[in-house]
Amino acid sequence: MAQKAIREYDAKSILAKHWDKYFPDFTYAYETVMVQNGSELKEEAKSKSWLNEKTLVAKPDMLFGKRGKNGLVLFKDAKPGDVTLEKAASWIDEKASADQSVYFSFDGDTPTGEPSIDRLTHFVVEPFTPHEQAEEYYVSATVVGDDDVIYMSAEGGMEVEEGWDEKVTEVAFPITATEEEIAEKIRANVPADVADKDKAQFAEFCIGFFKAYRELNFAYLEINPFVMQGNKIELLDMVAKLDDTAGFMMVDEWGNVEYPTAFGMEAKSPEVEAIEEADAKTGASLKLTLLKPEARIWTMVAGGGASVVYADTIADFAGIEDLANYGEYSGGPTTGETRFYAETLLDLMTREKDAQGRDKILIIGGAIANFTDVAKTFTGIIQAFEEYADKMKEVGIKIYVRRGGPNYEKGLKDIKEAADRLGLYIEVYGPETHVTDIVRMALEK
Repeated sequence: MAQKAIREYDAKSILAKHWDKYFPDFTYAYETVMVQNGSELKEEAKSKSWLNEKTLVAKPDMLFGKRGKNGLVLFKDAKPGDVTLEKAASWIDEKASADQSVYFSFDGDTPTGEPSIDRLTHFVVEPFTPHEQAEEYYVSATVVGDDDVIYMSAEGGMEVEEGWDEKVTEVAFPITATEEEIAEKIRANVPADVADKDKAQFAEFCIGFFKAYRELNFAYLEINPFVMQGNKIELLDMVAKLDDTAGFMMVDEWGNVEYPTAFGMEAKSPEVEAIEEADAKTGASLKLTLLKPEARIWTMVAGGGASVVYADTIADFAGIEDLANYGEYSGGPTTGETRFYAETLLDLMTREKDAQGRDKILIIGGAIANFTDVAKTFTGIIQAFEEYADKMKEVGIKIYVRRGGPNYEKGLKDIKEAADRLGLYIEVYGPETHVTDIVRMALEK
């Protein structure tokens, strides 16, 4: 399972879109907007009257928590009329106008460790929900080993984090658990601190929540807290990760979801984003991480396990500073998908020569495939070679191939003949050669 964090806005939007299916006995207003500046917020107010009429809450939506302790939530001590549209717009512009220091750990209210420093670019704005502390609850779900686990508490907010072992009830379910078994077990394990009058409704909400978590392919889903006032629910804070291997079949369910770069992290390159977009549209796996694009050793490895082995071997022989990328193509990608992946690598690889005048190395490796048609994927690589042959020769690239699996003999024969025809240096090996021997061969030469 590949877990990818999404914005709070997107998590709430997905749940709201399917609300009636999973929470038929509860209401949720879903009054939420995401903006990048005050002008956008005012523009939203032209079509959303609640932004003009209600007391608001504003906070960054950039994949980090403890926003309140970092002074990055506009709502504290709010009274009716305290946080207006104008005040929220002004606050957003102020926070977005300069670098912000964000701490991820606290001892009480005192920050610990070094802060991350970055600009705030996305904010979520919602109505302020007046409520009592006793109306706040906690629920989350994630994968632990082979089980799905739900965590429930009668307390929400920072209090639940500070007393996790005493305040949270944990219930695990095997992947084979039926809806009836799940519902029965959740009802039997409602935290004792939930008020008697609310126990039945709390259980029904958690049952729907867990079903949504599973069926909508969340890898992690947390609401901390949610407010329950009768059958009215408000989702105050959410954290979510999606299982992006399911993205190709969840297009309608998730909508136009974004996988942003977290606060303080370097922004993704357009090439990485393009591979992620392609990966989301296929049942295959296409992954790319750029480590050092100016380095001389590039890999195009079939399989997640093999990619780890190749990266470790290159690090042992040449040092990690010589490795340009990390990633994989696997799961039976089509010829077109493989060509796109290969062209992306070759485009990056041929932009400049090695600073020390050495040949660059392209390692096309992998173990013995179970079901991926090697000849079909190699056809895509050959098409990429044909497109980039001149640039490859200009930069100076040597290609080393090791592959096995269905149709590997034809695949190896085709890629060798194509490289020879195009005037590219290539060495080709089958499963009789140890999986990582081509790394040694390439670096010794």
